[in-house]
Amino acid sequence: MRQVLTDDLDALLDIFPAHIREILYQQSDINGLLEVVLDLGRPPEARFPQREITLNPKEINRPDIEYVVSRIGSFTDDNRAGIARTLHRISAIRNRQGLIVGLTCRVGRAVFGTIKVIEDLIETEKSVLLLGRPGIGKTTMLREVARVLADNFNKRVVIVDTSNEIAGDGDIPHPAIGHARRMQVKFPTGQHAVMIEAVENHMPEAIIIDEIGTELEAQAARTIAERGVQLVGTAHGNTLDNLIMNPTLSDLIGGIQSVTLGDEEARRRGTQKSILERKSPPTFDVIVEIQDRTRVAIHSDVSQAVDTILRKQPPDREIRWLDENGEVHREKITPVVTTGRKISKERPPAKQVGKHRLYLFGVNRGRFEQMTKEMELDIDITNSLTNATLFVTSKSHFRRRPQKVKEAETANLPIYVLKANTPAQIRQLLNTLYPGSERITSPGGFRCGTCDTDRENSLQVALGEAQVAVDLVKEARQTTVELSPQGSYIRRLQHLIAERSGLTSQSSGQEPVRKVKIFKGG
Repeated sequence: MRQVLTDDLDALLDIFPAHIREILYQQSDINGLLEVVLDLGRPPEARFPQREITLNPKEINRPDIEYVVSRIGSFTDDNRAGIARTLHRISAIRNRQGLIVGLTCRVGRAVFGTIKVIEDLIETEKSVLLLGRPGIGKTTMLREVARVLADNFNKRVVIVDTSNEIAGDGDIPHPAIGHARRMQVKFPTGQHAVMIEAVENHMPEAIIIDEIGTELEAQAARTIAERGVQLVGTAHGNTLDNLIMNPTLSDLIGGIQSVTLGDEEARRRGTQKSILERKSPPTFDVIVEIQDRTRVAIHSDVSQAVDTILRKQPPDREIRWLDENGEVHREKITPVVTTGRKISKERPPAKQVGKHRLYLFGVNRGRFEQMTKEMELDIDITNSLTNATLFVTSKSHFRRRPQKVKEAETANLPIYVLKANTPAQIRQLLNTLYPGSERITSPGGFRCGTCDTDRENSLQVALGEAQVAVDLVKEARQTTVELSPQGSYIRRLQHLIAERSGLTSQSSGQEPVRKVKIFKGG
C-alpha cells in the first residue's frame, strides 16, 4: 500500500560524530528512525515511532555541534537547514548570542501512496487545503501531490519551497517531486512574493505551497485562485473550525464578518440581530483534515461548511480511510442537529421536553449528574453507544482517538469534546444542548438588548454584546466597556469585531472568567 521511495538515511547518519553514528547503526529498527536530538550538555537522543533512547551517556559538547553544522547546508532565517539532494531537515536552537546550542535532525522520506485516499479530489482541478497536527504527514502528502499532478496528469506544476522541505536542500530538487519545478524562497517573510512571482513568470497550472501562515500569504493564495490556477497547500490548524477563529487565515475560507440584521430579518431567520457571516467565496474549494496517516475528514463544499458552522451547527463531512489492503473506504457523516426549546422571558427556565441520552467517555459521571440536577435538566446517561444520541468525551481522550471514539464516528453519533473535565465545561455543554437553561447577564454596566435575551444562541449573544460595546465606545457614551466572560474562541471573534471597527481590545482575568475589554486606542 505504501512503498518507501527513498529515505537517504546514510546521508543523514554521515553528518554525526562516530560515537553517535555507530550506535545508530546498531539499532535493529534503524529504518524507522524519526529524528536525532542533540542538545549541548545533554546525552544525544534518538526517537523512533514507539520508543526514545539515549544513544550515549557522553554529553554533547560544542565540537559535536560544530561537527554536524559543518556537514550540512546553511541555516536560513527560520533556523532550518538541510543536506543537498535529500529531504532531511536540521533545525537549530540558539542562545541569546546567536550560537547554536541544540539540533533536531529529522529524517525526511518520500513515500508513494500517501494521496491515494484523496487522489480523486486532486484530479478534479479544485484547490485543496490540507490541515493536521505537526508531524502527521502534510508535507509528505504535498510532495506526492506535486509528483502526481506533474507526472500522471502532465500539468505544469510549480512548488514554492520556503524551507526546502518539499523538494530537499540544494539547487537540484529531490526526484520525489517528479517533473514539478521548484522555486526556493530566500527569506521566509518573502513567501507571499514568490507565490505571486510563480504565477506571473512561469505560467503554472498548479501551485504547491506549504505552511500558509500570514495574512499576506493568505491574500497571495486568493490572488492565485482567482487567476484560475489550482492551489494545493497546507495551513496552520487541525480543523476547519481553527481557520474560522483565526483572523489571520480566515480569508482562506472566505473571511468572517459581523452583520447587524434588521428586526424583521432577524425574526425571519430566528436569530439575534448581530450574526457572523462569510464575506466572500473561499480561496479553497475543498478542505482535508488529516486525522492520521491513513484517515482523513473531507469538507467537499467549503462555502456550505463554513456557513453551517457560523449558524452554530455541525457541518456534513466525508470520512475516508485506507484498510490494510490499501482499499479506500468512505462514509458520509451527517450530524444530528440538536436545538433547544425557546423559553419565554417572562418565566424562569423550565425543564426541557424530551431527553438526551449521553454516552460519557473519559468524563466524570458524578460531576455530570450533579450539574444536570442543579440546572434542573432531565438527561439519561447510557452505557450503550447504540442507545446514545450524543457522545461526550474530553479533549485529552479525543486526541488519542481510542476505539470508542472511532466506533462513535462509525455510528454517525454526534461527538462533543470538552476542553477539560470541569463543571464550567459541563455547564457549557448543557447550555448548548438546552438553550435557555441559563440567562446571560452583562457585568459591563450597560444594558444590551441581545445580552438580556434567553441563551438561545450563546455565540450570537456574545457577538451582539461586543457590537453594542463597539457602538457605545465609538459614540463616546463610554470610554471602556468590559464584556461578559467567554471562552477563547468567542473572545477571538470579539477582538475581531473591535479591530474591524477601529477600536482596541484586550483580554484580562483568569479562565473560566477571562473577558474582553473594548476601548479607543491611544
